[in-house]
Amino acid sequence: MRILQENHKGFSTILALALIPLSGFATDIYLPSLPAMANDLHVSASAVQLSLVLFMFSVGISQFFIGSILDSFGRYKISLASLALFSITSFVIALVPNIYVIYAMRIIQGITIALIVVGKRAYFVDLFTGEKLKSYISMFSIIWACAPIMAPFLGGYLQNSFGWRSNFYFLGGLSLVFLILELIYSGESLKHYHPFKLKLIAQTYKGMLQTADFTLGLVIIGISFGMVVVYSLSSPFIIERVLGYSAITTGYSSLLSGFSLMTGGIIAKSMIKKPLAQKVSIAFAVQITLVLLMIFTSSFGSSLYTLIGFIIGIHIAGGFIFNIIYGYCLSRFSKNAGIASGLTGGVMYMISSIFSYGFANLFKVKTQLLLGVADFALLVIVTIIFITFNKYRAKSLVEAKVIS
Repeated sequence: MRILQENHKGFSTILALALIPLSGFATDIYLPSLPAMANDLHVSASAVQLSLVLFMFSVGISQFFIGSILDSFGRYKISLASLALFSITSFVIALVPNIYVIYAMRIIQGITIALIVVGKRAYFVDLFTGEKLKSYISMFSIIWACAPIMAPFLGGYLQNSFGWRSNFYFLGGLSLVFLILELIYSGESLKHYHPFKLKLIAQTYKGMLQTADFTLGLVIIGISFGMVVVYSLSSPFIIERVLGYSAITTGYSSLLSGFSLMTGGIIAKSMIKKPLAQKVSIAFAVQITLVLLMIFTSSFGSSLYTLIGFIIGIHIAGGFIFNIIYGYCLSRFSKNAGIASGLTGGVMYMISSIFSYGFANLFKVKTQLLLGVADFALLVIVTIIFITFNKYRAKSLVEAKVIS
């Protein structure tokens, strides 16, 4: 087993941070290509959207099992194998343009991405403690938001210049570069291995999922991210087919959406010491107000500028909420970092994939009005859940004070 060398710790940490957005890159880079893929593969819009949802669901469900595997067998070798397999499947998608092959490869990619990202999140808990660990955790969602900024922007240009297959050639090449850098500079970060006992692992999962504030927090971040995915799934068709713009314009719109998420995360990090309930409640109020305005103004006619204008505000507030609740969930069980990391990411992806695909197709989102209606329905659900979450969170804080 190759142990992480002290003189490589700095660059290895940079690599770990750089790999956290890989799941977003794998999701977002081909968003501007969805209409072109549907045409080229002779399938419906929902069929090609399903490739993204299957990937997200695969990432999510895999993380239920991956955390315990990483806590028992380490992070490094598993990460290397996953990067290699992700690269191979990316090239297969580009070379074999068949929707069912794409579905299969995307499911495999979801598993490999889960192994990589959960391992890298747990890496920070392995090596850092206290305020430094909190600082890194608060950076996760900000760094993760880099993918929605850069990936569709790049994907729009790749689509416009080389076609949709170029997105997957790019992903295959990028993961190969990361694999080489990991081989040179990284190593095993896990110091204390947990025995792989299914009964003990099942009890740990059960205990975490029975903790109401933790579980409700996962639902909140899942639906919050689901609102972003609804836009990601529908915007290429609204912008390219309804409004008549190019894939590059879709890329720019997704760039602004991703930048908004990052901005929300940065604002949340700067307000880390403010009371959680107060700041999140205000953010939900802002989102609801903007969504209602988006619905109301659509009756006067929608345009690219009104669509993007409202989405920027909605996603800034969403990124703010996501950063705060995500950090809360990740730090809830520090003694089982791998499992907690896996559950947090896993449940989030599963919930967001179900809600986003379900609501995008339930409301058949093809206009600003229908996007606003879908978002409003999701906001009503998540606001009710947040009220319940806050009650259980307050109760857990009282219990923690009594114990201490």
